[in-house]
Order: sequence, then C-alpha cells, then structure tokens
Amino acid sequence: MTGVTNVLISGVGGQGTILASDILSEAALEAGFDVKKSEIHGMAQRGGTVVSQVRFGPKVYSPIIPEGDVHYFLAFELVESLRFVQNVRADGAILVNEQIIPSSTILAGLDEYPADPLEGVSSLVRELTVIPAAKAATELGNPRVANVILLGALAKRTGLPLDAFRNAIRRLVKPRFVDLNLKAFEKGLSY
Repeated sequence: MTGVTNVLISGVGGQGTILASDILSEAALEAGFDVKKSEIHGMAQRGGTVVSQVRFGPKVYSPIIPEGDVHYFLAFELVESLRFVQNVRADGAILVNEQIIPSSTILAGLDEYPADPLEGVSSLVRELTVIPAAKAATELGNPRVANVILLGALAKRTGLPLDAFRNAIRRLVKPRFVDLNLKAFEKGLSY
C-alpha cells in the first residue's frame, strides 16, 4: 500500500461509530502503519451525528482528511450518506447501512425524511454499496453489531490483514461480546 488511506465514518449516537474507528485504527497499527484519528461527538447522546476520521499509511501528518479526499465512507444510517458525500473522492466508495433513524427535528414534525436519501449519490462515486447491516445484526442476535458488519465490508477493501481486524476486536470489545462481534465481522466480509 502506498500513500495515505482516508476513511470517514458517520453515524447517529449509539451506533458504535467510535468503536468502529477504534477497531480500524488498531488494525492499521497492527499492520505497521502510522495512524491518526479524529472524532466529533456533538449531540451524540441525543441522537445527533457522530463523525470519525481515520487516516493510515507509511506516514500521516494530520488526523483531518483534506476536503474531497475520502477513499472510503462508512455511513451507519441512510441520511448520513448524504451529509458527507461531498467529501468522498470520485474514485471512492461509500458503504451505507440500510437503516433509517429519524432525527429529532423529523420526529418533532419540523422536517421530513428524504424520500430517496441515496438519489444521485451513486453517480458521484465509484462504488455505492447498500448493506442491510441492521437487519443482519438483528439476525445475529444483537442490533448493536451493525457497525462491525459494516467494518467487515470495509476491511476487505482496505488491503489491511483481516486478522489485524479480528485481533483488534478481541482487544477492544468487552469479552462477553467478542464472539458475537467476530461473527458480525465475518458476516460483513460477505458484502
């Protein structure tokens, strides 16, 4: 791998955005890369957006991804894919969870959820993959592992060793949830 790889992860508070970025960062470190990470929690506890930027490569000087230079964008909710699509390179990839989580303004009747949140997004990037991660996570027994399913889908695209992700999951996830998260990761590899 040459150069720096830029990954943007965005979700709603409680979806595991930070854990996913921690696992990705640990996997890249284990693979021998320099890693920088930045995160914004905002109003996460009230259902607001959580954003994490992870950059890895031979040498990374800043945790902030230059505008328009995202290689991979993990969107944990459909509208999140719209929020940051302008930051994704034309040759980039967006992996989006097929899940709708209405914001507080939508729930209050002050705004409307877009009829087709992905309309036009596919024409802006090389790859747009919609993944039924929330459904697959529920089928695995816990809807909270949708983040690791998406991380599995990302993992095979990054070129990082898959065992580095598995090891990071073992280190970062609470012991009683490790097996479930490893199953979620494996499920994600199929997308």
